[in-house]
Amino acid sequence: MSEPLRATIVDFGGGNLYNVRRACAQASIDATITASPDDALRADAISLPGIGAMGEAMKSLESTGMDVALREIAARGTPIFGVCLGMQILMSEGTEFAPHTGLGLLPGKVIGFPREDTKGVKLRVPHIGWNSVERAAGAATSWSDTPLAATSPGEHFYFVHSYYVMPQDFSLVVARSSYGGIEFPSAIASGNIFACQFHPERSGPAGLDLYRQFAARIAPQTAASRG
Repeated sequence: MSEPLRATIVDFGGGNLYNVRRACAQASIDATITASPDDALRADAISLPGIGAMGEAMKSLESTGMDVALREIAARGTPIFGVCLGMQILMSEGTEFAPHTGLGLLPGKVIGFPREDTKGVKLRVPHIGWNSVERAAGAATSWSDTPLAATSPGEHFYFVHSYYVMPQDFSLVVARSSYGGIEFPSAIASGNIFACQFHPERSGPAGLDLYRQFAARIAPQTAASRG
């Protein structure tokens, strides 16, 4: 019998970690919640979830050395799955409360929703609730090569956020959504990195499918590395 897939859920004080672990378990991923860089470096895959502010998250990662470990993990080609704040800290810089740096794994900024929608009506922020996710035009990566492989365009997922990513290279954007007429990236993919702005662990069967598809992509690589 083959060994289970081992994933590290990075704990940087962002919350919602146990829901993510339950989602991983349903996808046959043995996930451990930890703030230890050594644990992360031994994992078959990394789950980078989070709720909160990017600046505080980076302070937490830097205090443990997890920021250095994550850059090494990304360079190795270990699969990384970022969710919500975990997507945002992949960027090189943020603007929440004050300018600050992110992990810099993907060049780009994190910006906030404006105070008004495209019709000049006051926009309620944060964006909370179910919203549709569509294919992004011009994406360099097909949905079939990401955890979105089993997702139909227009599927609804659960969002909670006030900020969103703006990568320098828009071909990294594989899915988009719209709020108040403002279009924003809802999923990005680059090599071994996949990240989404919505919360798949809070999005019912469609969200669990993302974890299952992620597991399906970890398995061949894990088998090869274990010999």
